[in-house]
Amino acid sequence: MLKIKASSHFKKDLKRFKHNHSGARQELDKVFELLAREEPLPEKYQDHRLSGKWNLARECHVKPDVLLIYSIDQIMKQLNLVRLGSHSDLFV
Repeated sequence: MLKIKASSHFKKDLKRFKHNHSGARQELDKVFELLAREEPLPEKYQDHRLSGKWNLARECHVKPDVLLIYSIDQIMKQLNLVRLGSHSDLFV
C-alpha cells in the first residue's frame, strides 16, 4: 500500500472542495483508497497521463468537473496528491 502525501496546493484545494462539493467526498475517498492500494481506477474516472508541465502526473475525474491530479513515486512507495479542482481552476 502506498503512503499518501498531500501537497500544500492540494490541501488548499481540498478545503475549497469540502465547502463546494460536500456530496462528492465519499467518491474522492474511494479514489484515494484505490490509488493507495495500487488498483486500477474504473473507466468512469477517465484516468490518464498528462502532458506538458504536468508530464509526470496523472489526472482522474472524481466527478464530471472535479479533477484530481496525482503522481505515484514507486521508489518511495508514495501517492502524491498534487491538485484538486475543476478544469478552469487547474488549467487556466
